[in-house]
Amino acid sequence: MPPRYHRLMTRPLSHPDGAGVTLAGLLFALADPVRLAIVRELLKSPAGLNCTETTARIGLSMPKSTCSQHYRILRESGLIASERRGTELVSRVRAQLLTERFPGLLESVIAAYERERPAALRRRASRVSAAG
Repeated sequence: MPPRYHRLMTRPLSHPDGAGVTLAGLLFALADPVRLAIVRELLKSPAGLNCTETTARIGLSMPKSTCSQHYRILRESGLIASERRGTELVSRVRAQLLTERFPGLLESVIAAYERERPAALRRRASRVSAAG
């Protein structure tokens, strides 16, 4: 496929500007344990990860459409920024923006998630991370 045609066929990605990121939107996006796990993994990789890399790291298997839906919610809430790199969509946490707008929020939510998630899930995730 010629590069020009590919550019015409890709859908634009929606990212709210700084003022468009709301506490309600962030909390909604982080209320789902899968999305929370995705954000936790993306925080460990400042350069970003694609959907396949992230789900492998958290030890989950899900259809690509489900993963895309989770990423769309995270992106539209303002938690992550996504960019196309060739055929991949690579996402990263908008850490600087979130820290400026909501100091300590993300760190507090991730810390609470770490305390609350079951020990078995932690062991499974650590095995997956060690293997990768």
